Amino acid sequence: MDIVLDTSVLIDALRLRHGRRELLAQLVADGHHLATTALNIAEVYAGMRAGEESFTAFFLESLDCFAVNSAAGKWGGLLKSEWAKKGRTLTLVDTVIAALAIEHGCNLLTDNRKDFPMPELTLYPLL
Repeated sequence: MDIVLDTSVLIDALRLRHGRRELLAQLVADGHHLATTALNIAEVYAGMRAGEESFTAFFLESLDCFAVNSAAGKWGGLLKSEWAKKGRTLTLVDTVIAALAIEHGCNLLTDNRKDFPMPELTLYPLL
């Protein structure tokens, strides 16, 4: 199974929180394929601390990365609009991440489940 890692999971793995590094290692050992998106990478680098540059680059380069394309941009915008009409404010970044995961047929692994209410998106269960 292909799994897209959201920013919360990436940061937890980089900072050795919540056993995320061990979880990701187990997912790979179980045959899962891990990926992320260009938007998640941008978010990680935006919050990177001094001294984290080398390992951050190494870790992120080990993942496949889905680039933002016009289809994901369109779908992400439509998802944001759809949920706004329902009274739910979602960030454009999160709706585009969701669109990329859906487009590529991936599950999304995130700690922020409330930010991804789309029924067409499968969230990978956190242990």
